[in-house]
Amino acid sequence: MEIPDLGLYLLTGEDISAGRSTLEIVEKAIEGGVQTIQLREKKMSAGQLVRLGKKLRVITRENGVALIINDRVDVALAVGADGVHLGQDDFPIEEARKLLGNRAILGLSVDNVEEAVKAERAGADYVGLGPIYRTMTKTDTGPMIGPESIREVKDRIGIPVVAIGGIHMENAPAALRAGADSLAVITAVTEARDITGAARDLTNLIRQYGG
Repeated sequence: MEIPDLGLYLLTGEDISAGRSTLEIVEKAIEGGVQTIQLREKKMSAGQLVRLGKKLRVITRENGVALIINDRVDVALAVGADGVHLGQDDFPIEEARKLLGNRAILGLSVDNVEEAVKAERAGADYVGLGPIYRTMTKTDTGPMIGPESIREVKDRIGIPVVAIGGIHMENAPAALRAGADSLAVITAVTEARDITGAARDLTNLIRQYGG
């Protein structure tokens, strides 16, 4: 399938939102140019995820933005999301494809070339490569792998590479110069005083580098 331009890719985080709701953050981030939203709320029940996911589906559909669900294929099906993002130990990507269909966008987290190559062979539409930089929002990640890893992966696979992990305005250019197709962010947008402005600045940066 043809993968849409993932652009600036925002992961939600209700506990790292400076007291603002996920819906408020998403709406303002989309105004700033975010093109992909990933619903990632590890502490929510399935029911809570579905309820929030359905609200996000309305917002994203109205704005032509992709909605990806973290880990939960069942939630993605329930809300009519555009796809899922899976970890190395999550639901098998081949089975996710069977359930969600050929048009679904399937992403897989990787931290090295070998995992990226396997992800493409398994049918992933993109890989989330990281942590590129040190991150405080996810405690179960390995050591940061640096922007140079992006070029190594890009040289071996043909699907988009989304750089993730500690990305913000100051270090994003290095990731883009290394070949990242998209930047995945959390606190650079969710904790920004001006959510729309932060998203706009990062979106413009991606466009500047041809993303």
